[in-house]
Amino acid sequence: MARKVIIDCDPGIDDAVALILALFDPRLDVVAITTCSGTVESDRCTQNVLGLLERLDPPRIPRVGAGTDPEDAPVSDNRFLHGIDGIGNLGFSPMQRQHQVSSEKLIVETIKSDPDDVTILCLGPLTGVARAFQRDPSIMELVDKVVVVGGSVDCIGDVTAAAEFNMHFDPSSASSVFRSHTTKTLIPLETTNQVTFDLNLLNQIPPKHSRAGEVLHPMLSHLFRSYRQHRAQETIALQAAIGIAYLVEPMLFQSEERGLEVEELGELTRGATIVDRRAFAAHQRGVEIVTSVDADAVKDCVINGLRFAGQETGGA
Repeated sequence: MARKVIIDCDPGIDDAVALILALFDPRLDVVAITTCSGTVESDRCTQNVLGLLERLDPPRIPRVGAGTDPEDAPVSDNRFLHGIDGIGNLGFSPMQRQHQVSSEKLIVETIKSDPDDVTILCLGPLTGVARAFQRDPSIMELVDKVVVVGGSVDCIGDVTAAAEFNMHFDPSSASSVFRSHTTKTLIPLETTNQVTFDLNLLNQIPPKHSRAGEVLHPMLSHLFRSYRQHRAQETIALQAAIGIAYLVEPMLFQSEERGLEVEELGELTRGATIVDRRAFAAHQRGVEIVTSVDADAVKDCVINGLRFAGQETGGA
């Protein structure tokens, strides 16, 4: 039976790649996609999801929830890496679905309609998930698992010296989710960065005449250029895609359980994820932290998943 999952995201090129993987993997049943502000503002993220669904035409169209920006969001975003629209300047036309619901409302409805059977995969800031838990605290006991791609357990960030982007963007929501009574897994920056892709990836993804390839080629080409220009790197990381690989091939990952807190107020440490590694702090354990991956196998998992999506989408 396919694993039911809500994907909460802020596309973002790596989030878009993750959505392509998930929507065509028979091992996953994407019951909802909810958006949040992060890489770009929340309205643009929602438009990116709707545009991808229209362009890809997956076999099953999930419900989409629209996010809103957190009150204390920082001015920074990730446009410098991902493009003005967040997905490599693909330029999707504005779209609007009738009866659009909020991300938090859709999360609550989906969890309550399928108690104990739905995983939430968080690929962006945790604004929508935190609001859903506040809206109806009873769902915290009904979620199968919350898997969060983000954070930096060594406190070496990618947006500040101490913090990873998703945690830095909305640390109060992240803190409330990690303190919630749910089963939680964190896939931090140190782990996702163990899997990197070089330019040969462009020769391994679906051809440009397929629906998936038509989207993937310009997005990934843009990301390679951005990494080279802004980070002086010839390889890219696809953090969100590693989250999909974790859901479908968990045996390729190793983890340990620790206590974890997110710094909310620090001037220099906003969004830092602090792991309690003290031997006597066993009572504080509560987050499964993924510490290592079989990098080659996970890379193959991502590439093969994208190829399969290309076969399923066929001609444009």
